[in-house]
Amino acid sequence: MFLKDEWTQQELYKYTKELEKEGRKVVLVDTILKPLEKIETITYDPFKLKEMSTDTVFVFYCDTGKMSKERLNFYKSKLPDHTCISLRGGRAYWRPNYSLQEEINKNM
Repeated sequence: MFLKDEWTQQELYKYTKELEKEGRKVVLVDTILKPLEKIETITYDPFKLKEMSTDTVFVFYCDTGKMSKERLNFYKSKLPDHTCISLRGGRAYWRPNYSLQEEINKNM
C-alpha cells in the first residue's frame, strides 16, 4: 500500500477502509482550492496538518495529479512524521459516483 507514491481513486477507497480498521485516518488534501464531489477534503495548511496524529495518511490532489506528484517531496519535507501520497489523475479523473464493486454487490 505504501510502496507507491500515488494512489488511484480505487486504491484510495480500498486503502482507506483497510487503514480505518487499523485505527488510522486517511485525509484527502486539496491543493488547488477546488473540493472534490461526494468526499470530504481539507485545504492544504501545513500548520493544521502537522497538528493531526502522526498515523494520519495525507493524500494530496491537484487538477491532473502531475503537480501533486511532483511536489510530493516538498509535502513530505513539511510533514516528515506523516505518510504523504499523491492522487493519480487528480481532479480530472475523479468520478463522484464511483464505488467499490463490493459496495455495489451489497446493494443488489
